[in-house]
Amino acid sequence: MIPELGHYALVLAAFVAMAQAFLPLAGAARGNSAWMAVARPAALAQFGLVAFSFGALMHAHIVSDFTVLNVVEYSHSLKPMLYKVAGVWGSHEGSMMLWVLILSLFGAAVAALGGGLPDTLRARVIGVQALIGVGFLLFILATSNPFVRVDPPPLDGHDLNPLLQDPGLAFHPPFLYLGYVGFSIVFSFAAAALIEGRIDPAWARWVRPWTLIAWSALTIGIAMGSWWAYYTLGWGGWWFWDPTENASFLPWLAGTALLHSAIVVEKRDALKSWTILLAILSFSLSLVGTFLVRSGVLSSVHAFAVDPSRGVFILVLLTIAIGGSLTLYAIRAPHLRMGGLFAPVSREGGLVINNLLLASGCGTVLLGTLYPLFLDALNAGKVSVGPPFFNSTFVPLMVPLVALLGVGPLLSWKRADLPGALGRLKVAALLTFVAVVATYWLHQGGPAMALVGIAMAAWACCGAVTEWVERVRLFRVPLADSMSRALHLPRSAWGMTIAHFGMGVAIAGMTGSVCWVSEHIQSIRPGDQFDIAGYSVSFDKVEPIEGPNYQGERGTFTARSAGKIVAVMHPEQRFYPVQRTPTTEAAIHTTALADLYVVMGTKNASGGYAARAYHHPLVPWLWLGTVLMAVGGVVSLSDLRYRVGVPVRHRLRRSATTAAAE
Repeated sequence: MIPELGHYALVLAAFVAMAQAFLPLAGAARGNSAWMAVARPAALAQFGLVAFSFGALMHAHIVSDFTVLNVVEYSHSLKPMLYKVAGVWGSHEGSMMLWVLILSLFGAAVAALGGGLPDTLRARVIGVQALIGVGFLLFILATSNPFVRVDPPPLDGHDLNPLLQDPGLAFHPPFLYLGYVGFSIVFSFAAAALIEGRIDPAWARWVRPWTLIAWSALTIGIAMGSWWAYYTLGWGGWWFWDPTENASFLPWLAGTALLHSAIVVEKRDALKSWTILLAILSFSLSLVGTFLVRSGVLSSVHAFAVDPSRGVFILVLLTIAIGGSLTLYAIRAPHLRMGGLFAPVSREGGLVINNLLLASGCGTVLLGTLYPLFLDALNAGKVSVGPPFFNSTFVPLMVPLVALLGVGPLLSWKRADLPGALGRLKVAALLTFVAVVATYWLHQGGPAMALVGIAMAAWACCGAVTEWVERVRLFRVPLADSMSRALHLPRSAWGMTIAHFGMGVAIAGMTGSVCWVSEHIQSIRPGDQFDIAGYSVSFDKVEPIEGPNYQGERGTFTARSAGKIVAVMHPEQRFYPVQRTPTTEAAIHTTALADLYVVMGTKNASGGYAARAYHHPLVPWLWLGTVLMAVGGVVSLSDLRYRVGVPVRHRLRRSATTAAAE
């Protein structure tokens, strides 16, 4: 009965979304306040219905209701509870339910918290958001119904893909979708502004918190996916430029450019047309990623759908959303009023270069991702585009971007003194030089790209600290005054410093783990040992293990340095009998400066085990840096000036002041 109620709620949500889409948009066009007023209750009702439907599907997974086909295909009675819950979005149908849940959540959030928005703009934003919801709700109901019954029900399910039965993958999709789908509300703001024909600094302030939410969540989602690949897949890497990885990286790049471009609109009322385009492209790239993963054109652990009808439906949705928004942009953007002028050497000029480099990098990744697919679709042959292409095209674009990262925040608005800004970075330049020289000495030379990477990391970190020091006038005024200035800095300034510093830390982690990695592979028996990166690692024993829904073997490896035990590590080989799939569980010993990584393969004919060991210098800094970047976004989001609803409170405060004066 509960699955039927969930299905009914989903159908009802589609009808509510239609009303939410058309009545507010028509009311805003006609100036009908009653029709516009439908937006708020409809958005809240749609979210409530979708949430109920999603809860019904989750209930079926939790209680192992094998009369529901989705539960049969992606669950098992012995599966741990965490993965029963995560299995809801481990399927194509469930992941699309999560998509529309977050989509409706953002619409409801604007309805509940957007009291400071003009009535027509809020109605149009909620209406456009509902139009997107209508498309995806119809997609689920027509091609991906998660509540299909099976009769007779089997005794047990087929289990979830074992690679997805991992804590990292349990939480990765919700964060990733919060970012992916979060850009939908920014898209809706952009479309609504184009319909109204007005983009101003107030619009930028309204858009920025939603962009920060999406960008921060997507940063965490990408980092969690990379971390999962690092410790679960057993190959010792954290990024491979896989098309499914690129599908999430593309909207992150566009969203990063959007964050910086919106600052110019807010501060200087300039770059309005470009900012609108970035808002459209950020969500459009999310839709492209959705098409790639769910159309069947890619085959990977991330890809769900292989039904061509689903791919065609998503392609139609993608064409309507992207084509319609770009057409609207082409019609209305030329009529937008130009904003303030600025000199090439200025904060605005630095942000323009920032946007050009990010857009170029995004275009490079998009080309490398789609070009092989186009050739394959046209039967023009198969081309493999992998890490060598991206490393030689994307990475060079990021070098000037990071160089600008240190200089840009020190430039003044409208017109800046470049020599003066560079002069304030003398200490940062000196520390960067020291870091490069120390790296060269410690590693007895190159490789050259390692020195470039460390220079970029040190420059980004030192530049972020220098900008903060300049803001609080540290060492130039009494310490108490500097601390007072620091306490009264806008939270957006703190967020920028933290995020830029985190970027530098992450670059150091990327550099160390790529340029100085040590690897050791051999067939090994209990009692054998090997050396890697100053560690002596002994293979002590192997013992059988039994999990709730798997069997396997656990090895014991002891790592010693200078004769002292530093870690006892337990890599595993698991076998999931329902899916008949083996998995590898790496053992990782983490220090502040490196990871020691050990993987135990299956037993071979000679009685040994294929063991792989890696030493990744600085790789923990990669995860720390990404967390700092997301924290910077959250801190910026907490800035009072960007809280949704602030204009209402200010208006009420002014009204109370006026009444008191009278």
